[in-house]
Amino acid sequence: MDARFVRKFPLQPAPQTALMPELPEVQTVVNTLEPALSGRAFVSATLNRQDIVTPAGTDLCRLIVGRRIASITRRGKRIVFSLDDGGRFYVHLGMSGRLTLANHETPLPRHTHFIARFDAPETRELRFTDPRRFGGLWWLGTEESEGEGMGPEPLTLKSKDLIRRLGRTGRAIKNALLDQTVIAGLGNIYVDESLHAAGIHPLTPAQVLTAEQVGRLNRAIKTILRRAIRHRGSTLRDYRDANGQAGNFQKIHRVYGRTGQPCPRCHSPIERIVLGGRSTHFCLHCQPPHKPYPAPLLRGMVV
Repeated sequence: MDARFVRKFPLQPAPQTALMPELPEVQTVVNTLEPALSGRAFVSATLNRQDIVTPAGTDLCRLIVGRRIASITRRGKRIVFSLDDGGRFYVHLGMSGRLTLANHETPLPRHTHFIARFDAPETRELRFTDPRRFGGLWWLGTEESEGEGMGPEPLTLKSKDLIRRLGRTGRAIKNALLDQTVIAGLGNIYVDESLHAAGIHPLTPAQVLTAEQVGRLNRAIKTILRRAIRHRGSTLRDYRDANGQAGNFQKIHRVYGRTGQPCPRCHSPIERIVLGGRSTHFCLHCQPPHKPYPAPLLRGMVV
């Protein structure tokens, strides 16, 4: 991007109100739901807001009551419920959504939009709460479409495939990795952390990366995501797992949300820019900029 289109702003704290659960958080919810609910039958379901269900007009409660859960899996940032009759639906947590198991006698939190009970244990129920209502439930039926239009899963993506996908776009690598049609499940936190681990500046055009850089990036993405899953994801605001527990990975972020703090690798201060409306964190020393972007221009800029 030409410097004429770059505006400088003073550094500000990274916003944490618009964070969306990413692959590690969603996988952690699946990991806590699946052993508790797999094989259980829905005995009742209540929708307090019909507008959280897509397609509009779908009688989700009628479709799921009496059906057993065959499996609960993840696709990208979606929690996919497969039923014993072949029907499926998925839950997207949006920005503030929580899908939790609770005792039915526990008072309902505000903004609880969906409640389901099961044949066993009878005392627990599944609750979907979402104050900001960016999430919801999507009925898929029997169609193999939960991943339609989505890119491949990063944990199984081969470097040669990532090279091919990134070679199609001249966008900044940060923006390319956030595109769910390029690769599914990544978001702001784990893209920043992966780019730092791979030593790649977030403004580097995706198509100029070498095969060696993309291979390093692919390995970094897998390492960061697996580590985050082990730590049960990052809780910065709303995210909790299905048992209501917070994650711990935010305690070992190396760049995300650490503006001005020393880089764990080289001790240079972590920089922050706003790229495509997203706070973007990096170390200028460990992630040298692509040549069209001189380092002084990158500090505190909005692109």
